[in-house]
Amino acid sequence: MNSDQKEYQRRRKRLMDLMNTGAIAILPSAPVRVRNRDVEYPYRPDSDFYYLTGFPEPEAVAVLIPDRPQGEYVLFCRERDPQREQWDGYRAGLEGACEIYGADDAFPFDDLDDILPGLLENRERIFYTMGMDAAFDQRVVKWLNLVRERVRTGVTAPAEFVSLQHYLHEMRLYKSAAEIKLMRQAASISAGAHERAMRACQPGMTEYQLEAELTHEFMRHGARAPAYPSIVGGGANGCILHYIENSATLADGDLVLIDAGCEYGCYASDITRTFPINGHYSDAQREVYNIVLEAQAAAIKKVKPGNHWNDPHEAAVKVLTKGLVELGILEGKVTELVKQQAYSPYYMHRTGHWLGMDVHDVGDYKVDSQWRLLEPGMVMTVEPGLYLKADIPGLPRRWHNIGIRIEDDVLVTKDGHEVITAAAPKDPDAIESLMAAAQAA
Repeated sequence: MNSDQKEYQRRRKRLMDLMNTGAIAILPSAPVRVRNRDVEYPYRPDSDFYYLTGFPEPEAVAVLIPDRPQGEYVLFCRERDPQREQWDGYRAGLEGACEIYGADDAFPFDDLDDILPGLLENRERIFYTMGMDAAFDQRVVKWLNLVRERVRTGVTAPAEFVSLQHYLHEMRLYKSAAEIKLMRQAASISAGAHERAMRACQPGMTEYQLEAELTHEFMRHGARAPAYPSIVGGGANGCILHYIENSATLADGDLVLIDAGCEYGCYASDITRTFPINGHYSDAQREVYNIVLEAQAAAIKKVKPGNHWNDPHEAAVKVLTKGLVELGILEGKVTELVKQQAYSPYYMHRTGHWLGMDVHDVGDYKVDSQWRLLEPGMVMTVEPGLYLKADIPGLPRRWHNIGIRIEDDVLVTKDGHEVITAAAPKDPDAIESLMAAAQAA
């Protein structure tokens, strides 16, 4: 068994230890999605399913049964089919499910309805997350009812449903060494893509042409897809938080905000950089930029074990509010303005989120109604911003349509933190020098 499969095996064992005997877990992978007519989206497995199996194919269901004599890990998947593989690509088949992906036992996906009810017999609890796939929910309930109909034969039916994600998402929140290695690689590729975009950027380009530079850099380093639709917003578009049209022309004198990261090995990166399209920050742009940069530094400083999740946000908000007062956009005492959330027209989102297999990764932010304490192995983004839209009442023209966000991916370590996306330039002088060198070449 290779090191990757040992990692998945450890995860399954840990989950089954939490389940205890008398339980069964059912995890379907994501279905294939149709893009249009007979064209499908490129397939990407469900994150929870992949976290436990590493199995990349559609039409698959993992079943975990602690202490089952015939094997605790059962995988339902597609059988080998040379004719279909001629059209759609190779399949692992039942043999590959066991030999390559570590299943103890494997059955055809088409036999789910015949075999799974029998696996439910004499189990006390079903670990399954309801509400993610209505059609599959109905199948699970149907299987349960079939077992209930057999009680006169001496079998017992499970009497309890337990949400699988409660346990699994807590596991996913703490990244292993293998996961951190993949996330560092995703971060490195994405940092290089942002630097490439800075070098390529010129007035007159379209936003999608700059997006193409990112995509090229992702793919040439083995990241076949972005972790989320890339945001490339020039000028006023940089003030739209989830702008993904990327269709406008980049104008001389404007900033461009790029929020983009690749997915590598099913792990996401998430970086935002904001830089001048012509390679030179105006005085107004630099003033706002430096405030956001200072806010990010204050927030990152708060990322360490023992601090709570909201500490970085509180630190960023304080710096941003103080900066808005210094710019003359807000008036009053900083502490009172923070309390009143007077910054909210200019900064309306949180300072970060968990990061992992999903860009907005799983894991509770509060435990027992209290902000969660940060612990080693957690990975989060730190991404303060200021969005000075021209239509904000009373905003002086000098600041119109300056939208700035600076985002990095931060690993909580035993002694503090590691910014795993630090290679992406963010010092304004360094960015200007980089762009100037590229234009001179």
